Amino acid sequence: MTNKFIQYVRGEQNAPGERKLVQKLDFFILTFCCLMYFLNYLDRTNLKNAYVSGMKEELNFRGNQLNQINTVFTVGYTIGQVPCNIALYYIKPRIFFPTCMVIWAGLTMATAGAQSPGGIMAIRFFQAIFEASTFVGTHYILGSWYTENELGKRSGIFTASGLAGTMIGGFIQTGFHSSMDGLSGLPGWRWLFIVDGIITLPVAVYGFLLFPDTPRNTKARYLTADEKALAISRVPEVSERTPISWTFLKHCFSTWYWYFFVVLWIIAGETESFSTNALLSLYMKSHPRKKYNITQLNNYPTGVPAVGIASTLFWATLTDFMGGKRYLVGFWIALTGVITSALILAYPNNTSVHFDAYYWAGSVYACQATFFAWANDVLRYEEDSLRAVVIASMNMGSNAINAWWSIVFYGANFAPRFTRGMWAMICVSIGMAIWTALLAWMQKRTESKREVRNVTTTMYDKKEEVAHVQEKGAHLGA
Repeated sequence: MTNKFIQYVRGEQNAPGERKLVQKLDFFILTFCCLMYFLNYLDRTNLKNAYVSGMKEELNFRGNQLNQINTVFTVGYTIGQVPCNIALYYIKPRIFFPTCMVIWAGLTMATAGAQSPGGIMAIRFFQAIFEASTFVGTHYILGSWYTENELGKRSGIFTASGLAGTMIGGFIQTGFHSSMDGLSGLPGWRWLFIVDGIITLPVAVYGFLLFPDTPRNTKARYLTADEKALAISRVPEVSERTPISWTFLKHCFSTWYWYFFVVLWIIAGETESFSTNALLSLYMKSHPRKKYNITQLNNYPTGVPAVGIASTLFWATLTDFMGGKRYLVGFWIALTGVITSALILAYPNNTSVHFDAYYWAGSVYACQATFFAWANDVLRYEEDSLRAVVIASMNMGSNAINAWWSIVFYGANFAPRFTRGMWAMICVSIGMAIWTALLAWMQKRTESKREVRNVTTTMYDKKEEVAHVQEKGAHLGA
């Protein structure tokens, strides 16, 4: 166990040159994808920061309009999931990802000129379609380059970069409010969107120039011919079929993978509701006894993604080391959801308990990295087009439910207690435990069948080889 741990920590690989290859992949793939996701989340979550920093009052928000904007964003994001991943078959990732970044950067800057909640709603819908490329597209790319023992940790680092965008966004808004508020006649919250869009553009240029696409079509000059061949050999050779055909659709919906992983992520997506709906920010904004200033409203909630980053990296690394036991995270999430919700219900007037519960709930973000790594692990021996569609469908299904779930259970008008949402969280957390157990059982059953099939194939090949040798011997004897 000690030697295995040392080898894992060092990141040692078996084939000659493999460690150097992985280091290059980490630098060029992981760096770009993490920066892209960081900016993606920064652009996305700064709407909440702007809302509590003056946008609500200036644009005269009423009732659930913030939730309605988030719902419209979710609808656009849902629509974009599968088409974006399918697009990676027809447009090189080196072109597709940066192009989407340039478009969403422009739309982010356009938000600075919005004059009403309706204007923001229209911008966010189209912004969401192009931002949909980032999360599921990156998980597909990571699964194309990295092995089972490498994937969880890389997925964790990628997910953590998005949470870092959530966390840092609050501090950035605080800085803008204190230093740029009123500059050129614009409030600080408008400057936030302008700067967000500008800093996205250099990363897009970096992707145009250096992203390596996928192992079988890469033309990256920094990879040698031997490294390209090694990259192809590191992942199982699978059959290919076009993702746009009736035959493929029938095949996709005839497998258990699509149904089980889509439902898994639908449930998991709702266990993140405390964080994704910024309940701590809304709780503070609507606190019945205490008035929080803008700095506190932006900075205190950053503890939630901070906990999420620590949890994500911990569970992603641990499940890699334990040989891909991603299901453990599902049970942790179930436990967290039940306990944190019960605490908030039991102590409705205790501010300290609410803060502690919301911070702890941030740990459920670990499911993003581990569950998509789980899907990549299980689908590693299936064709790439199926893996791409299942991964995209997971996020599509989750966002389709979340489009109305957040309004029904976590609307801003329910603040500060969100009693209905607490009971919903307890229910989906119990469902998470049950579904995780079922999926783990299905995975084990599929792997057992594959092992039997491989043994049978090997025995058949050996019989064929022996028969061929005997036939050749008889021919020579004659």
